[in-house]
Amino acid sequence: MKKLTILINCDDQSGIIATVTNFIANNNGNIVYIDQHVDREQDIFFMRLEGEFETDHFDIDAFKNNFKINLAEHFKMKWRIYEANNKPKMALFVSKYDHCLYDILGRYNSGELDLEIPFIVSNHNTLRPIADSFNIPFYHIPVTKDTKAEAEDAQLKLCKTFDIDFIVLARYMQIVSSKIIDQYPNKVINIHHSFLPAFVGAKPYHSAYKRGVKIIGATSHYVTEELDAGPIIEQDVTRVSHTHAIEDLIAKGRDLEKIVLANAIKLHLKRKVMVFNNKTVIFS
Repeated sequence: MKKLTILINCDDQSGIIATVTNFIANNNGNIVYIDQHVDREQDIFFMRLEGEFETDHFDIDAFKNNFKINLAEHFKMKWRIYEANNKPKMALFVSKYDHCLYDILGRYNSGELDLEIPFIVSNHNTLRPIADSFNIPFYHIPVTKDTKAEAEDAQLKLCKTFDIDFIVLARYMQIVSSKIIDQYPNKVINIHHSFLPAFVGAKPYHSAYKRGVKIIGATSHYVTEELDAGPIIEQDVTRVSHTHAIEDLIAKGRDLEKIVLANAIKLHLKRKVMVFNNKTVIFS
């Protein structure tokens, strides 16, 4: 059985759903999931569909070509078709914080994340023992102001060598430049606290504590050239009060970061995220 996920967006117009579903049926496919959304402000139609096809008479290349000619060109669609049996390859970029790395590797080791992790790369050697304990290759590529360009060249070389599909910045404390972003558009996932832009700097929890904040949170988003302003994939918050110390805020924040980043990775893996004009549509 061949399983496909189809993502579509185009100008909203009549007949799209009927035409797509009829196309699937005429190709001996069975729709097991379908959802759609219309952005009324921009009149843009979004659809996510999962279909199953008998492999004995199914030609994926012919299917894509027919889809392009008979549907995509007529409706002027932007579309992508993914095969479910292809495991994406994810590169992990880390620095010194280990909470997100441990969480991701634990989920990966238990089979919760259906992907491959060919390597972990870091600008420090601090987390090498964690990579070793999970038997994942670890590459130390130092980054300084003077060597940043060379470091990113080395990172990209690793990504190309291992045929990486997307990158996760698991508390990687370096700004990623357009050199990497342009190679992986909407495929570099970051995680950070949700105090931005109110509490910037190295110690946001200390600043938030002094202001007596009542909620803290975490945000995971795709990386763009504008710092921490990319399309948001997942967010969550938790309440705090005057009884919580700075250490409590940090602990709660790190717990949220782990959960939010893991959920963002899952949404990306399952092709449930569509990006349009720096905004995301997240399908259930």
